[in-house]
Amino acid sequence: MRRRREFFRIRKIVRKWDRQTAKFTIDVRYQMKTEITPRTIKVAEAFGLGVDDYKEHVIYDNVTIKIGPTDIVYITGESGSGKSVLLKALEKDLAEEAINMESIKPDPDKPLIETVGNSLEEGLELLSRVGLNDAFLFIRRYSQLSDGQRYRYRIAKLVESGKQYWIMDELCATLDRDMAKIVAFNLQKQARRTGKAVIAATTHTDLFEDLAPSVHIHKGWGKRLDVKYYPNKLNQVCSVTRDIRLEEGTMEDYMQLAEFHYRNPTTHPIPLKIFALKQEDRTPVGVIMYTYPPINSFGRKEALGRVLSIREANEKIATISRVILHPKYRSIGLGEKLVRETLPLVGKPYVEVMAVMAQYNPFFERANMRKIVERTAEPSILRAVKTLEDLGFKSYLLSSTQSNLEHLRSLGEPENEKVREALLQVSSGYYKRLRSTHEPFVKKKEFDEWISKIPIEVLAKVISRLAVLAEKKIYLFWENHSIGEVP
Repeated sequence: MRRRREFFRIRKIVRKWDRQTAKFTIDVRYQMKTEITPRTIKVAEAFGLGVDDYKEHVIYDNVTIKIGPTDIVYITGESGSGKSVLLKALEKDLAEEAINMESIKPDPDKPLIETVGNSLEEGLELLSRVGLNDAFLFIRRYSQLSDGQRYRYRIAKLVESGKQYWIMDELCATLDRDMAKIVAFNLQKQARRTGKAVIAATTHTDLFEDLAPSVHIHKGWGKRLDVKYYPNKLNQVCSVTRDIRLEEGTMEDYMQLAEFHYRNPTTHPIPLKIFALKQEDRTPVGVIMYTYPPINSFGRKEALGRVLSIREANEKIATISRVILHPKYRSIGLGEKLVRETLPLVGKPYVEVMAVMAQYNPFFERANMRKIVERTAEPSILRAVKTLEDLGFKSYLLSSTQSNLEHLRSLGEPENEKVREALLQVSSGYYKRLRSTHEPFVKKKEFDEWISKIPIEVLAKVISRLAVLAEKKIYLFWENHSIGEVP
């Protein structure tokens, strides 16, 4: 039997993990020698090399590194310098306490919301925390996400795992550098807020500011190693936001971002004020739209202690109707910035907002708005939705005009009449919003006649407006003390 020739062999691997002191010691050495071939012999003769001798290489020379259960560890160095060796050794010693991001295997055939959290509410909260706070993203599959969104999803799964140590190799290596900084910022934010540790390795050194490591390990060639320790503090400002400026915006700014809002981007209230967050090249990355207030708004009486006339409401109140961020720039505090910094600029004593997303992402409250009340839909709205479900409509698709239209076309005339009858049972206070008219009042007779005559294309839109009214919402309120109270 031919003996196997050995050209590489591990001479020494020593690892020691002391949980009491949080100290990790590693010593890694290997030996290599050259394979003897006609050409290697010629090279050896030309340069005076010993082709049959083992040469020792030291990767880690009995190094001790302190890593605690809430540290953010950033391992940098060139490819082949030994970063992955250290990462794998740490992961092996941490065993069941650690989770490697690469071990997360998303289900490619299920919507995201079905793969995160033990309940709908928990899933929405987890996805929102990492910047996947978009109604359309909730129902997308993992395969439909961009590389940046896939990273965000995996961070949500790291949080969900409950493991103390999050391990990742080649951190953000495939992402453009702005996206990489955003992901690194969000990674440390989620880890620090949940009391977990991150141990990440990468060739890129440009993530230091956003990851804000408490331990930075730079691995050079051979046994060269530099370890530095820093205060373990939450980094609250992403470097990408440094050159983003807030200014008064236009409808053009709004329309550039409208496609990223789950509401129909072609329809919107008449704006009172628009503000935009813009990059240096003037490209908008975020926009907020303030409008005149609706006649009736749940929570307003609780906030003010009395009912306002229509004239008073128009004079004293602005309503936040849209807050839109480009998907790339979510989870780095820009939503909060848009709200907090524009509230005083509207020029109204009071600002209100009725928001679905506020249940899962409290950026309105972080922007100093006060939560007043949480409300489910009015009973007549819920009854109308139930009737539509009995007629074969899917509740989760009611906000889609196209889906509604396709189903209406599949129904016979008697069923379509039942759809109209269900809408006619909605309380009169909602006629204006179902009709989407700028008239202050819509009488029941006018609404009845209108519903009975509209084509199914318009009927499909009315159903999508009903879906909006059926949403569970939170009413939030802000008072501008510098202007004063309503007399």
